[in-house]
Amino acid sequence: MRVREKGDRGVVQSVVLFLGVSVLSGALAAGLAIPFAGLAGYTTEKTHETLQDLPQELKTDPPARTSKIVAADGSLIAYLYEQNRVPITLAQVNPIMRKAIVAIEDDRFYDHGALDAKGTLRAMLRNQSEGSVQQGGSSITQQYVKLSLIAKAKTPEEYQQATASTYQRKIAELRYAVAVEKEFSKDEILEKYLNLANFGDGAYGVEAASRHYFSTHANKLTLAQAALLAGLVKNPSGYDPTNNAKRAKDRRDVVLRRMQELNVITAKQATDAIRTPVYDPKKVQKIPNGCAASRYPFYCEYAYSKLLENPAFGADEKSRAHYVKTAGITVKTSLDPRVQAAAELSMKQKSKPSDTTVAAITMVQPGSGLIKGMAQSKPYGDGTNNTTSYNYNVEKTYAGGYGGFQNGSTMKAFTIAAAIQQGIPLNYRINSPSPIDLSGVKFKTCTGTTSDRDYHPKNSTRSGDLTMIEAAKASTNTYFLQLSQRTGLCAVATIAAKLGMKDAQTLQPLQQVISMTLGVDNVSPLMLSNAYATFAARGKYCKPLAVTSVTSAAGKPIKTPGIECNQALEQPVADGVNRVLHEVMEPGGTGSRLKFGSSDLAGKTGTIQENKAVWYSGYSSTLAAAAVVADAKLPYTNLMYGHTLNGKDIADPSGSGTAGPIWEVAMRAALKGSAETHFVAPSDKTIRGDVKDLPFVTGMSVQDATNRLQGAGFQVTVAPGQVRSKETAGTVAYTSPRQRDGAPEGSMVTIYISDGSEGQQPPPPPNSPQPPKPPNTGKPGGGNPQCPPWHPQFPNCGGGGR
Repeated sequence: MRVREKGDRGVVQSVVLFLGVSVLSGALAAGLAIPFAGLAGYTTEKTHETLQDLPQELKTDPPARTSKIVAADGSLIAYLYEQNRVPITLAQVNPIMRKAIVAIEDDRFYDHGALDAKGTLRAMLRNQSEGSVQQGGSSITQQYVKLSLIAKAKTPEEYQQATASTYQRKIAELRYAVAVEKEFSKDEILEKYLNLANFGDGAYGVEAASRHYFSTHANKLTLAQAALLAGLVKNPSGYDPTNNAKRAKDRRDVVLRRMQELNVITAKQATDAIRTPVYDPKKVQKIPNGCAASRYPFYCEYAYSKLLENPAFGADEKSRAHYVKTAGITVKTSLDPRVQAAAELSMKQKSKPSDTTVAAITMVQPGSGLIKGMAQSKPYGDGTNNTTSYNYNVEKTYAGGYGGFQNGSTMKAFTIAAAIQQGIPLNYRINSPSPIDLSGVKFKTCTGTTSDRDYHPKNSTRSGDLTMIEAAKASTNTYFLQLSQRTGLCAVATIAAKLGMKDAQTLQPLQQVISMTLGVDNVSPLMLSNAYATFAARGKYCKPLAVTSVTSAAGKPIKTPGIECNQALEQPVADGVNRVLHEVMEPGGTGSRLKFGSSDLAGKTGTIQENKAVWYSGYSSTLAAAAVVADAKLPYTNLMYGHTLNGKDIADPSGSGTAGPIWEVAMRAALKGSAETHFVAPSDKTIRGDVKDLPFVTGMSVQDATNRLQGAGFQVTVAPGQVRSKETAGTVAYTSPRQRDGAPEGSMVTIYISDGSEGQQPPPPPNSPQPPKPPNTGKPGGGNPQCPPWHPQFPNCGGGGR
């Protein structure tokens, strides 16, 4: 770095002398924009006082440069910038480019100081003789100062001050120019100028301009290319070849002739370059800006929104956005292009943009929370031509987030976890008829109790005296409603919260209402897939993570939230959940048709009331995913019957048959080639529980049975109504859990009262007509006389099945 030793008094004299020459020669015509009237009476002493009040050095901000977001493998997701710029050193600029810019902007740049009265006067005379501005009156140093002050402007007022046509601004620029020349060498100033200058069409700096107009680098520019770029800085928009090729060529040729005139190039070189086409439109590279131009726009926007939450980038969202788009940072994300391709394949094979429903899927890695893929059926756009700006995978609190859908029976997994945590075994039986009368039944919450005056829920599949596994395989509503009543809603809500489940519209806790286990809150695919990933990771919960690292333009790491996990569930509890949900995908389960490969898989269907949205959420030990299909219009109040998916009418919407195939295609493709994995088997205690023998009470009176059970340390409740049994009417038909299964000490035992019908009814005579069979829906678990064929006129059969 070269530092010139000059006294401030000498600087003042130079400025005053320069101003005097400029005024006398009509410097306004040379482009200095110093009003003559404003300088009248502006004495040397007055100028000296003004200069002394100015800062002694020019404080500049680093030039804005292009940032980028990349995938986990380093491949590009998006560029982010306010000015497309790639700073380089002067050594990386072809010498012919340096000569071209000096020739046309300040040919005495290396000979004069900050102020060049001689050059300004000559420029004025030449411009007057030519009848137009051919040469500038400001030195390259002065131009750099002006560009720096404009770049520093943060407000409209600051920008106006930096560009105002006043002698105060011009004098300030001259003083700053002197300071710059004292601090930096000429080459350093030229380097800064070439990196800061606007070259038109969104390209800032000589490297970005070289890439943009010619698909080359600044060190490989030809003479003709360099001359074009040198001519652009005077009027970046007016001389932009993509706007007006002829005007750009005329300006380029002016530069070439000036270079010849100064003996920088020969006459032949100038002639040959003039004959060269000004540019090749095929080589113009548009650098896309922002997530809208990304191949993965929805994922990109989500990752960008996470950047705006990082206090390391600024005090508020506005300052963070400015930093991200100007600092030249590299943002690495968790997106795995291979897994993303699998998610996109599921959309391509199982949906169409023109569908009247929307489909979405998010894929998360268990044990890390890394969001590996995110896809949906509607492409990114402004809402026309089947596009949308909504991201159906994330919460409403993020840019474009839709805010989720009711998750239906996928919520039952959290009730299962609460039950196992309380020691309720997987073989725990509950008689689960359809319908069941839960009117007025109290459910414990975290703040008290809740109930519903009139609640008669039904099953859409199997009913009867079922174990937890059997009820999960059939997604039996009345079983899990009764199970949640025994665990208490607070236990279910607490586990769900630990696994990241919230209302995707408001981020408030899930509602503790009687039907909580049937999924009444809106949740997002991201939220649900990550919660299920916790089961896959044996209870290890990790916050969803899109941004894995951020590095500065210099390659140094910038602090950003990383993988953050905790043991939210005890491993034996998660192992039990995995066993139950694994059975859902085995023969007889609602997810059996979705099973593939040799690895253990687990999952759960979800169908909300009246089939307005359907889900399938499932996982292996290494990958979890949640897929949803719902009405595409806000609010999603319409039934999906008659809507379309993959271009076809939806005749029978279900979690297994509608959302399930999307999940299956994505998971099959994503896990292709992966090593075989298996879940850890639950302990016998988890399966059977820490059980105690139940006393035999079958055939006893209700009072005697109650006394005997209570005496053995159990709680007792009596089921309403009576059941078919051979026992004497009014006596105990059986209990739940059954006497042969036992029950944890202190647990609730339900007594079922016999109607005596099976013991009193004689067998039918030979060849007598058989009673008609209940209709069979063809769904897992067999027919259900309470729920005839699947159709919207039977809405109470929906919600939680299949």
